[in-house]
Amino acid sequence: MVETNTTLNVPTREEVSETNQAIFDNLKGALGFVPNIYAAMAHSDNALKNYLDFSNAKTSFSKKEKEVIDLAISQVNGCRYCQAAHTAISKMNGFTDEQIIELRKGGASWDGKLNTLANISKAIAEKRGRISEELKQAFFSAGYTKENFVDLVIAAGIINITNTFHNLTELEIDFPIAAEI
Repeated sequence: MVETNTTLNVPTREEVSETNQAIFDNLKGALGFVPNIYAAMAHSDNALKNYLDFSNAKTSFSKKEKEVIDLAISQVNGCRYCQAAHTAISKMNGFTDEQIIELRKGGASWDGKLNTLANISKAIAEKRGRISEELKQAFFSAGYTKENFVDLVIAAGIINITNTFHNLTELEIDFPIAAEI
């Protein structure tokens, strides 16, 4: 049977596989709810687990640094869902509203190292990975390592997956809406 409805809904726990039901239970226990973007990934028996394994894997970046990457790239990609989610997460990680806006714009005037990370993250998204040697050198000069560089590429890939998924599905945003900039 050919599917004619091209809109992805947010399935309930009862509408997903047993594997995804267990993931929903874990998410609800950890977060208090199942974010719509994760629920919609559960239309696939494999995608949600694969995505969560990938996105929750160990990284050389701190939680704050990870948010810098996610905010800058989500802004470039115009993903309102991820802007909202990562604004909320960034607040939990100690960033102020003003800092979050600046990070979304690709800067961090209060911290040179985070400023470099925000700059390179924004450039990676804008240039689709074709960034200047000067920007790469600035990254390493700021104190980041080759391990960080590899982890930056992975982090950019993860947030690009989420940004693309939401931009294609336009799921309802279930986090406080982030300011438009």
